[in-house]
Amino acid sequence: MPQSYLTVASPVDVEIEVRRSRFLARLERVEDEAAARAVVEAARRAHWDARHHCSAFVLGPDAMTERSSDDGEPAGTAGAPMLEVLRGRGLSDVVCVVTRWFGGTLLGTGGLIRAYGDSVRAACDAAQVLERRLAQRFSLEVDHADAGRVEAALRSRGVHVDGTDYAARATLRLDAEPQERDELAALVAELTGGAGVLVDGPTHYRTHPR
Repeated sequence: MPQSYLTVASPVDVEIEVRRSRFLARLERVEDEAAARAVVEAARRAHWDARHHCSAFVLGPDAMTERSSDDGEPAGTAGAPMLEVLRGRGLSDVVCVVTRWFGGTLLGTGGLIRAYGDSVRAACDAAQVLERRLAQRFSLEVDHADAGRVEAALRSRGVHVDGTDYAARATLRLDAEPQERDELAALVAELTGGAGVLVDGPTHYRTHPR
């Protein structure tokens, strides 16, 4: 499982013009293939008057799922160069759909490849890129009287505290990188006089701005 990967914060739309043909690129973060295809279909509905809605998407922390479509353009002139740009930027969990309105002048194979690639590059340049890092969730039970002090001390040491649940005792929800577990356990022992014990939870990816 990769330690981190890159994605985008929010959808962006960028338009370029090449020899009177308009290329509108929409780049959006998605969770799965169904969501990626839904973005493509939404562009198709919104811009029904356009001739082509070419697309590419990359999914998963390890970029295991990749798809692209030329949507009627000559084979290899749209989807493949779009996908190549996403790969080159190291982005995953993203879909890009480029809608083209034909301007009356044929661009040729090389012109199409450049235009579709440039459209995706422009969208990537406009997007805010985020890093998602592998983290592990831990829980820590403490007495109610100690919860505020322990939480403040953990935060001051740079530990991410996702929140605290209050029941018979207070349970702090902590996130740390898996390789930091021993260091976190030692810190917890120091702050609780050895009474606090970390309970391991599942791994997940947390988002960090770049």
